[in-house]
Amino acid sequence: MRKMDYQNVKGTQDYLPEAEVIRRKIRRTLEDTFIQYGCKPLETPILNYTELMASKYGGGAEILEEMYTLIDRGERDLALRYDLTIPFAKVIAMNQTIKMPFKRYEIGKVFRDGPIKTGRFREFTQCDVDIVGVDSQIAEAELMEMALSAFAKLDLKIAIQYNNRKLLSGMLEMFEVPSEQMSAVILVLDKLEKVGVEAVKKELSELGLSLTVVESIERFLTDDENSSIYYFEPFTKANENIEQGVKELKKLMSFLAYLKISEQCVFNPFLARGLEIYTGTIYELFLVDQTIKSSIGSGGRYDNAIAGLLGTDQSFSTVGISFGLDVIYTALALKDPAALEPSLIDFYIIPMNTLKESLLVATEFRQRGYNVELDMSNKKLGKALERANKDGIRNVIVVGENEVKSNQITVKNMETGETSIELFQF
Repeated sequence: MRKMDYQNVKGTQDYLPEAEVIRRKIRRTLEDTFIQYGCKPLETPILNYTELMASKYGGGAEILEEMYTLIDRGERDLALRYDLTIPFAKVIAMNQTIKMPFKRYEIGKVFRDGPIKTGRFREFTQCDVDIVGVDSQIAEAELMEMALSAFAKLDLKIAIQYNNRKLLSGMLEMFEVPSEQMSAVILVLDKLEKVGVEAVKKELSELGLSLTVVESIERFLTDDENSSIYYFEPFTKANENIEQGVKELKKLMSFLAYLKISEQCVFNPFLARGLEIYTGTIYELFLVDQTIKSSIGSGGRYDNAIAGLLGTDQSFSTVGISFGLDVIYTALALKDPAALEPSLIDFYIIPMNTLKESLLVATEFRQRGYNVELDMSNKKLGKALERANKDGIRNVIVVGENEVKSNQITVKNMETGETSIELFQF
């Protein structure tokens, strides 16, 4: 018989209990934070029509190249969701009676047939929050503050870089970048921090841009004053997008200052977020210690997506943020591997030829609300205590024949070594 290929598909992985315990703790921490900010839970299908996921209001050309597609028995063209954003936009388009403003969160698997690197897989879990029906920058400010709060609970220090697509698009219009090449140029600029100015210039030239346009973009990228919002004010009278972008950024900055989080939120005029979906504020989250170089969360405003699906000019002010659960887990593992070995068990019960009676003790303690594991392998006492100590279990209950006869149990604290006697009716 031929041996079966039972390896994981490249870009996917199993999470054994030790890892899954931490992943679920991350999930609970994020979910509790989302609920704390008034968000309501939502779940969308993993399977979607390809036409929906390939919408121009979706992930853009680069992500669409990574989309998993299939044909079902009815010969329908289907795709696995590559994010949670477009499925959410679909929900609002199908349920327009939902009371606005509406805040939702969703935590679920998404799939991309893309490059694999540290913390990045082809099957991964995204944790999203979106707000519909708020056109003020207060929505962005609250999501950014929420992100800082969530990562503080996870003991990870992050910095948030932010920009506005209107500002960036307006500057490129000033440099006379052709409208049909705008998205491609923004995708190139999005690589600036990774590849540097010279590589960006080379790619821009390869797009067929004129030398004058490329040189104008280079001067913009290398100007020492461009890190300040005030650098862009002289251009506001010449370009409507720049005017609107500066206005929105100033409003956002005022909220961030009032919340006293300006130091953790940094304006980056070259942050592009290459996805075509974005229409205003954009942001990315980075670890301060740089143990993972790429972003561990991102988002922004995408006011046209829902209306685009409906084929209407009706406005749906929408802004969202997304965290990658897998990359957060990787960040915690890199930060302190020893911290990834907690035990969820409150009591470990060791029977000494008293399996039936020990099961009764386990049942009683579970009814009291404790997490209890009963040793069913008939280990010797020393081996059982060694296992409990190795697994980080704090309390051990030994149930021997003498304990049963005297209607009592012995509880040992594995941290202090102290023992105590508790009456128990067998």
